[in-house]
Amino acid sequence: MGLTELAADTWRLAVTRPRAALGLAGPPGAGKSTLARALVAEVDARYGTGSAAYLPLDGFHLSNAQLARLGLTDRKGSAPSFDVWGYVELLRRVLAEAAPAGREVYVPDYDRVLHEPVAARHVVPGTARLVVTEGNYLACDEPGWRDARGLLAEVWYVETSDEVRQGRLLERQRTGGRDEAAARAWVQGNDRPNGERVKVSRPNCDRILPTVGLDMTNGRY
Repeated sequence: MGLTELAADTWRLAVTRPRAALGLAGPPGAGKSTLARALVAEVDARYGTGSAAYLPLDGFHLSNAQLARLGLTDRKGSAPSFDVWGYVELLRRVLAEAAPAGREVYVPDYDRVLHEPVAARHVVPGTARLVVTEGNYLACDEPGWRDARGLLAEVWYVETSDEVRQGRLLERQRTGGRDEAAARAWVQGNDRPNGERVKVSRPNCDRILPTVGLDMTNGRY
């Protein structure tokens, strides 16, 4: 199956709804954000510009100031380090502002240079029938995450080998300014336990998507 077929499958979710939200779950470094952006681009190419929009959970990272207040600085990226209830409320608003009368909804993101969430980097246009959202914990059966799951038409689990994920995560930390030792310590002490927690949610997903062989630049799978 190629990216074109995956985009068609996502579009079917919106056929019987004014607007549908698809969730992509999976552990850190699995490729969720890359796949989400590729799906949005493919849907727009096939069904018209503004047909789909991107909504990352990463925009709901707590700020560094709040993490320090809560004692979560060393656990950034863990489930408690997100404003899950803010995410749920934005999902509700996005689904309520459906086409054709919907207004634009601005969506926050996370900046890996600033290492802080930033407001209004993305926008859900009023024309969007499909919203693709992604985040580690979207399939977790826990308060807040369970509420978010109830708003999503489907949740797909993005699966990538631990070896590949670790390489990506190390590169992410090095690019973010950590030296090799600090990058490895962060991945082992933070990203790894976060990933193990996410893996438990795999059976809660509607579909498993192995990313081995998926080329999101030319649509081949």
